[in-house]
Amino acid sequence: MKRKATLLSTLAGVVMFFVLWQLLALIVNRPILPSPLEVVPLFLQNITGELGLHFLASAARVLTAIILATLLAAPLGLALGQMPRLDSVVGPLIAIIYPIPKIIFLPVIYVLMGISDLSKITLIASIIFFQILVVVRDEAAGLKKELILSVKSLGAGRRALFKYVYIPASIPAILTALRVSVGTAVAVLFIAEQSLTSYGLGYYIVIETYQVLLYPEMYTGIMGMGLLGVLLYFAIYSIELKVSKHMFIDGH
Repeated sequence: MKRKATLLSTLAGVVMFFVLWQLLALIVNRPILPSPLEVVPLFLQNITGELGLHFLASAARVLTAIILATLLAAPLGLALGQMPRLDSVVGPLIAIIYPIPKIIFLPVIYVLMGISDLSKITLIASIIFFQILVVVRDEAAGLKKELILSVKSLGAGRRALFKYVYIPASIPAILTALRVSVGTAVAVLFIAEQSLTSYGLGYYIVIETYQVLLYPEMYTGIMGMGLLGVLLYFAIYSIELKVSKHMFIDGH
C-alpha cells in the first residue's frame, strides 16, 4: 500500500521548503543565495514573459519524451513479460543497458542526430523508456498463472489477454515508473538544454542568468524547473490515484 499525499501535507512541504530557503539565505548572506522574498515576486512577474516561454519549451520537450517513451516501452514490456523465450534472448541486453546512465550518450546522440529538439527529446525518452520497459515486463511476467488460465478458459486469445489482463495490470506500474523517473528526466533536460539552443529553462539558468551573474533571475529559472518537475509528478500521481485507488491509504 502507498500513502496518499493530502493537500495539507503538500502545503506543509512547500512552506517548509521556503522557510528553509529563507534561513539559508540569512545564514549565507551573499548575493549568490537571494531570499525567496526577493525571488518569488520576480518569478511571478517573469513567468508571464520570457521565463514563461522558456518554461513552455522545456515542458514541451519533457511531455513529448514521456509520450514517446510510453508508446514504445509499454507494448514491448508487455510482449517480453508474456513471452519468456523472447525475454530470455533480449533480457541480457536490457540488463546491461538499463543501469548505464543515459546522459553519457549525449555526445553520440548529438553527432548522429544533430543538436536539435529531437536529439534532446530522444535522450530524455531513452531514460524513461527503460524505466517503463523493465517495470512493465516484470509486472506482466509476475501475473498469477491462475488468473491467466481462468481467462483463457473463457476462450480468450492472446489479443484478449493483452486487452483485459496484461494492460490493466500494467497501467499502475507504468504510472509509478513515470512518476519515479520524472525527476531524472528533468535533470537530464537541464543538462541537454545548455547546448546550442535558444529556449529552455536550462539555457535560461546557465546562459542568460548565471554566466552574467543575475542571481535573482537565475533562481527564478531554478524555480521554474522545479515547478515543472513538481507539476509533472503530481499530474502523474493524480492519474495514479484515479486508476489504482485500492493501492493508496489516506495520509495523516
